[in-house]
Amino acid sequence: MASFCAGSQSLDDTLAGLHERGRAGEPLKLGIMGGTFDPIHVGHLILAEQVHDALGLDFVLFIPTGNPSFKRDKLVRPADDRLRMVELAIEGNPHFLVSDMEVVREGVTYTLDTLRELHALLPAAELFFIMGSDTLLTLDHWRASEELAKLAIFVGVNRPGDSLASEEDLGHLRALGFKALLLDAPALEVSSSDIRQRLESGRSVRYLVPDSVIRYADERRLYR
Repeated sequence: MASFCAGSQSLDDTLAGLHERGRAGEPLKLGIMGGTFDPIHVGHLILAEQVHDALGLDFVLFIPTGNPSFKRDKLVRPADDRLRMVELAIEGNPHFLVSDMEVVREGVTYTLDTLRELHALLPAAELFFIMGSDTLLTLDHWRASEELAKLAIFVGVNRPGDSLASEEDLGHLRALGFKALLLDAPALEVSSSDIRQRLESGRSVRYLVPDSVIRYADERRLYR
């Protein structure tokens, strides 16, 4: 069974709190941040914090991919290492959580399966799936898109370097049954691919990646 852990709470306390709110009938607004996080960096953290604030979310749940369907032909660091780096990065933030649900799941990782599992675990939760606005516009081509549309509200974030989406662009998705909205993110240009290149060439990533994550990556020699 998948598990959650929190930036400043025990696993048991986190799950107990989420389920208690559901039993009491209280609305639970849960943001979902998926990705390879290879490695996680300050851009991910700032984005999650901004969306949490803008939408009044209770928590943002980071879910590192296990065997991502969209990167089967690329080198990706081991899932356990990427999961541990996320755990280190969110320490101290009481509204950030991380789950190993895609790491422990066998086979190729699909968002559809993740959202189904979250609904089973937290039936009272309102799920907000966070992604880049360019990716948002491809949702109608995702696996079982008709079912997917019913499982979450999809939040497209306009980030530097994206093909910026507009409200007009969302018309097609909404006509297909998707609940979608757009937000603007701070203009911070940082990417995992650039950080990997810096690490592989021995260049500094200080202030781009949390210090705890840098130490872990160095100890494990993940990018050398």
